[in-house]
Formats: sequence, C-alpha cells, structure tokens
Amino acid sequence: MKVSVLQDNLAKGLSIVGRAVSSRSTLPVLGNVLLATDDGRLKLSATNLEIVITCWIGAKVEEDGAITIPARTITDLVNTLPQDQVELTLNNQTQTVRVTCSRTQANIKGIDAEEFPLVPEPDKVNRIRLEADVLKQMINQVAFAAATDEARPTLTGVATTFDGGQVHMAATDGFRLSVRSAHIPGHVENKFSVIIPARAMIDVSRIIADGLEAVYVSLPQGRNQIVFDMDNIVLVSQLIDGNFPEYQSIIPKRHNTRTVFNTADFRKACRTADIFARESSNTARISIDPGEGMSPAYATIVATSVETGDNEAQIDVSVEGEPVEIAVNVKYVSEALGVVETPQVALETTSPREPGVLKPVGDNDFIHIIMPMLFG
Repeated sequence: MKVSVLQDNLAKGLSIVGRAVSSRSTLPVLGNVLLATDDGRLKLSATNLEIVITCWIGAKVEEDGAITIPARTITDLVNTLPQDQVELTLNNQTQTVRVTCSRTQANIKGIDAEEFPLVPEPDKVNRIRLEADVLKQMINQVAFAAATDEARPTLTGVATTFDGGQVHMAATDGFRLSVRSAHIPGHVENKFSVIIPARAMIDVSRIIADGLEAVYVSLPQGRNQIVFDMDNIVLVSQLIDGNFPEYQSIIPKRHNTRTVFNTADFRKACRTADIFARESSNTARISIDPGEGMSPAYATIVATSVETGDNEAQIDVSVEGEPVEIAVNVKYVSEALGVVETPQVALETTSPREPGVLKPVGDNDFIHIIMPMLFG
C-alpha cells in the first residue's frame, strides 16, 4: 500500500473513527485503526465490537493495500505533523507503515488487516431517509435521558419506532422520560421498533456535520445491527435485545396547573439552584403562585443544603390553574431545558406526587416527563 493524503483530512478522519476504538479489549486489533485503499480513496475504520465507525477520505493511491495500526499512535503522530501531504507506505513483509510528512518520518508496527472484524455494508436499497438536522435534534433531545447503569440494559438505549411517515424516539432512566417524534420524507410500510444504544446515538449526533442533508438508516438482515450512512462516514451499531417499558401510560393525560416560563430564565434559575441542590440529591422545590387580582404570577425555585447554604430565585410566569409546589431533581430539569429550543416552555403539573411534564411552547413534537421527589 502506498497513499498520499492531506494531514488535515487524515487528522479529521482519525478523530471521527477514534470514537469507536476499544480502550480495554483483550484483542490487540481492537485498539487499532484499519487503513485500506478503497476505490481511489483511503478508508479508515475502528470498532469496539459494539459500534463500527468507517470514514473515507480523499487520497492519491499509488498502490492498493490494507493494514491495522495502533489508533492512539497514528492519531497522536498525525496531530503533530505540519499541514502538508502525508505519505503512508506499507511494508507487507514487516507489517510496518512508514509515515512521511515534510521532514518528519516515522515507522509504526501494525497487525494484518485480515484480523480486523468484518465491517457490514450499508443497504443502498432498503433504507430510510432521515433529514440530518432533524435526526441530530431528536437525538440531542432524547438520548441524555437514557440510563448509564448497565443493570437494566434496555434503559441504556433509545427506543426507536418507524411507522408510516413518522419516527418516534424515547429514552428513560426510570426518573425521567424524553419523547420526540418527527416526520420522515418517505413511508415505512411495516411498522418496526428497535432499541439503539444511547452512546451510539450520541456518536451519530456528533458526527453529523453542518451542511449534511440526509442520513440513511438500514438494518442488515439477521445481524441485529443498525447502519447510519452519512455521506463519507458510516456508523454501525449493535441493537439492544429486550422489551422497552411501555412508556405511553406514564405520560399524564391531564393537568391542574399549566405554567409558562421564559426558557432561558427557567434554565438559569435551575442551574443556580443546582449549585446548592447537588449536596442534597439535586433536590429543589418549584413553587407556582398564580397571583391574585393585580399581583403577577411567579415561580420560586428553592434549593437548600445543610453543608453549603441555600438559594432562592423568583421568576415571572403565566399560570393557568391552581397553586402547586413540586420537588424535583433540578439537575434533570436543567438538562431537559438545555435541549428546549423554543423561547418559552410550559410545565404542566397535577399534584406534588405526580409527574411533571415539560413542553416547548409551539412545538408538539417533544415532551419531557420528570418524576417528583417526595418530601415531607
């Protein structure tokens, strides 16, 4: 193999596939990145057996070939090189890659490409088109609510359903629930649902570049995998087996109080409260006062810590309904408000012991449920 690539392109490509490199595998090849010539381009690929990320970059190919080399070594080396042409030359007998750029040379020992796991190909026929910016927004509004604890594997994923002209995503860790829906350009004849690891979804969101129009999703038959095709980048993820909780029943169908906040003000008040609340399980109290007569409606967010002190913030709101006080995990509320993109957000509450619902005002495609913290 003998190829020449731009340092900047190689550095970006290695950064993208580096997300999939295994950091603690007993298989040395999983700590490597695959370099292979492919139809006049250089293909980079890495996997931890849960996800595979493959990236193609422009290259001048003089000789075809393939090799795997330690990901950290090649990435750190390329990042130190000047912005110039990088030549990669493979010695097949020693399985060593010579890296040459300007006046710098290095030799990196590799492992035969045959030992690298098989990388599934995207299905170019049976695939679903998603608008890239919509998919990115959906992932950002849902994946953060998934569990990080592996005790219940299904909760570490994003339940994703394709049905007709709609896609629905939901994630929950048992204390909060994020649900997002969107239209898709095509039509899915047979409804199906899968659970995609939240970590893989977050990687997809990070990879989606500004200006990318579409992401194509396909499911290779019999492999329990999902493929995200993003122009010159493909991410393949294992799916999670099991049944996702029936979440529709958790979503309250009615409310006694609907409070509309300025999103930025509410977010700032919650972040301030969390400075004190983090000493007491992130618990803060949100009190809603509808006001009477000429007195305006307001909300008060209070956090108290035995160790560090307390904080109280009052913000103007508009209220329909009765006064209410609810104790919440204010860190979770703050994270949910961080993905609300409308200027105003509504908090719908029924009682202090029932879930609260956050809804962006003017956007019916996203809701976030927050379970109450019980207090005396």
